Amino acid sequence: MYIIHVQIHVQPDQLEAFKAATLANAQASVQEPGIARFDVVQRLDDPARFTLVEAYRSPEDHERHRQTAHYATWAAAVAPMMAEPRSALKFASIFPGEPGW
Repeated sequence: MYIIHVQIHVQPDQLEAFKAATLANAQASVQEPGIARFDVVQRLDDPARFTLVEAYRSPEDHERHRQTAHYATWAAAVAPMMAEPRSALKFASIFPGEPGW
């Protein structure tokens, strides 16, 4: 499994718009065959900070995701909402193994 944690800091006045756009993207993303999970989480101590936890079956599935219309729509919509550029950390799953996803 190919796991990505995307760190996002949103302008405080854009929280609801960001959540709406991100929820639409997440709901479309989980329909892709190469995506095992697509979680959207918001920090409790700083509600302007979010993490997207994306679990792909392969790095190629991530690349396919980035070519979808819903990703392009999301990226264009949220770009002006960012307080700073988003960043990503990439991981390989150790446990559970792929059957556990």
